[in-house]
Amino acid sequence: MPAESFEGRGIFLPPGRLLSDAELEQLVRVFTSLGVHKLRITGGEPLLRPGLPELVRSLAAIDGIDDLAMTTNAMLLPGLALPLKRAGLGRITVSLDSLDNSVFREMSGGRGSVQEVLDGITAAEVAGFGKLKINTVVQKSINDHTVLDLVDHFRGSGHTVRLIEFMDVGNLNHWSREQVVPSATLLKTIHDRWDLKPVSNPLPGETARRYEFLDGQGEVGFISSITEPFCGDCSRARLTADGVFYSCLFSSSGTDLRGLVRSGISEGQLEELVTALWSGRDDRYSELRGKESPGNDKVEMFRMGG
Repeated sequence: MPAESFEGRGIFLPPGRLLSDAELEQLVRVFTSLGVHKLRITGGEPLLRPGLPELVRSLAAIDGIDDLAMTTNAMLLPGLALPLKRAGLGRITVSLDSLDNSVFREMSGGRGSVQEVLDGITAAEVAGFGKLKINTVVQKSINDHTVLDLVDHFRGSGHTVRLIEFMDVGNLNHWSREQVVPSATLLKTIHDRWDLKPVSNPLPGETARRYEFLDGQGEVGFISSITEPFCGDCSRARLTADGVFYSCLFSSSGTDLRGLVRSGISEGQLEELVTALWSGRDDRYSELRGKESPGNDKVEMFRMGG
């Protein structure tokens, strides 16, 4: 959450406006009945939610969920990694934009430290999360000069660094195209240091283009929403903590499902509504960027995650 939001006062929604664990379970059952089998818990910062391991345990037990993952800043993983593993969490993605502590703090609003993130990664390893994804948003003249050190650090560790083009999500991150470092530029920079080849069998619907090191020291991925939009292959729906359904990361509006759940609507009726919303979607923001004016009033990423 950017420091300037809510005048920097760090105001969060009261618990009564958030979906309860039971309401979340009900909505996940609706989505799984419609074919969803991959579930990611994100944020904001999901580790801040009270009772998170019990929620994970409930979600992991839902028929149809065969991939349960989480994206986190890793700060609280030393105390939660093992309970989450025991509860059934399958995978963890860690956000880490630089190993340079001064750069890290500039990008995190002066909060946290690189060492805290690395300690969280170690805790995840000890708990049995063998292969993590390390997400790095690259911004020109801010952290692009630290990318090689980050990749070098995780080469051979079993973890995969994924380099993400700086995106215009929401309205508060002061995005400009001049700050985007194209994935092609990063690929060349890394390939000039270590030989790479494309992964021959990418997973269907995968957002990252994956390359493996020829010396067998793992992989690196590139998420290129700016220079190579993938709207046509996107199959991701998003549900905020307060129950709003969005069909696109760049949405300007969504549909309130929390109110419907609390009104007593049946799961069958919810299935019909979600089916209609998904079937009628025409989201193409990344493809239209710069060609048309899709609108600027987008939902902030801290509300709905990546």
